[in-house]
Amino acid sequence: MKKFATKLALSASTVFAFGMISSLPATAQDQSGWENANGNANFLRCGTRDLSDREITLINEAVQKRINNAKKPDRPGGGNGNGGGDGGGDGGGDTVRPAGSVTFDTVYHVICDDAGNNCDSQADVDAQMAVLNNAFAGGTGGTATPFQFNLIETTYTNNSTWHTAGQGSAAERAMKSALRQGDSATLNIYSYAVGGGLLGWATFPTSYASDPLMDGVVILNASVPGGSAAPYNEGDTGTHEVGHWLGLYHTFQGGCNGGDLVSDTAAERSPAYGCPVGRDTCRKGGEPDPIYNFMDYTDDSCMFEFTAGQSFRADTLSIQYRK
Repeated sequence: MKKFATKLALSASTVFAFGMISSLPATAQDQSGWENANGNANFLRCGTRDLSDREITLINEAVQKRINNAKKPDRPGGGNGNGGGDGGGDGGGDTVRPAGSVTFDTVYHVICDDAGNNCDSQADVDAQMAVLNNAFAGGTGGTATPFQFNLIETTYTNNSTWHTAGQGSAAERAMKSALRQGDSATLNIYSYAVGGGLLGWATFPTSYASDPLMDGVVILNASVPGGSAAPYNEGDTGTHEVGHWLGLYHTFQGGCNGGDLVSDTAAERSPAYGCPVGRDTCRKGGEPDPIYNFMDYTDDSCMFEFTAGQSFRADTLSIQYRK
C-alpha cells in the first residue's frame, strides 16, 4: 500500500510559481545512477545519462518561455496559439493541460532469452501499465499530471543477447533499432534482465531529434509489480524512468545548489535510499528531502508523488519535444 499525502489545492498562479527555474547555473552534477550507487544496495536505481550543458540550456529556456508567456495578459490575435492559449493568442493564460488529457501510445517490448524464458507475462505488462497510469494520475497521493499511457501493443522477442543488453551497448542499439515503433510521441518500453545491476534508464526528450531510434525507457523485468527485485518491485522503476522520458531530473540534480530546478521539490545533497523519514541534507532550505518523490532513489514503497512543479515542467517539455 502506498503512503498517501494530503495535498493542498493549488491555484494556476501557484503552479506557475512552482514551475519557475532557479537563477543558478544548471549542471549535470549528481544525475547518473552509476555515480550515486548505494554500496549496500543490490541494485543501481537508475542509469539515465547526464544531460549535456546544451540540453539543460534548451530545457530551461523552454520552461522559462512558457512561464513568461503565462505572465502575459490574454490578448486576441497575432499568435499561433501553440502555448495553449485560446483564440489564437500569444499563449497568455497558459496553464498545465488538464489531468489525463494527454495520451501517449505505448509499445511494450518484452525480451526473453533464446528459449523464451525469464521474461514478463502479459499480466506483468498490464500491472506495470496500471502502476504507471495511477502514478501520473495522482492516484497514489501526488499531483494529477496531464499524462496517461495507452498500451497499443506488446511485443515478445526471444534473443539472449538482447535479453541482458547493457546501457549504451551494441546490443541495446541493435535491439532498439529492430523493435522501436512510432515517433517522438510514442513511448517504447523495453523490459528484460538488464545487466550490470541496473534497474533501468531512459532518454530525455531533447535527445530524440539526434538519435530517434534510441528513444525510450528500459526497465529490469524483475522490477514490475510482484517481481523479484525487492524493494524495487512495485513498478516504480517504470514510473521513475518515464519521468525522465518526459524531461524530469532526479530530485538531487545539482545537489543543494539549485536542486532539480523545480521549486516545489526540496533540494537534497545526494540520493536517498530506503525510506529515511525526516532526512534533511540541505539544512539551509528548511525542508526535509523529497524522499517520497518518484524521481528520488528510495524504495518503491516509499515513493508516491510527482509535484505540481514537476507536472508543469513535464507538460512544457512534452509540448516542445513530444506532442
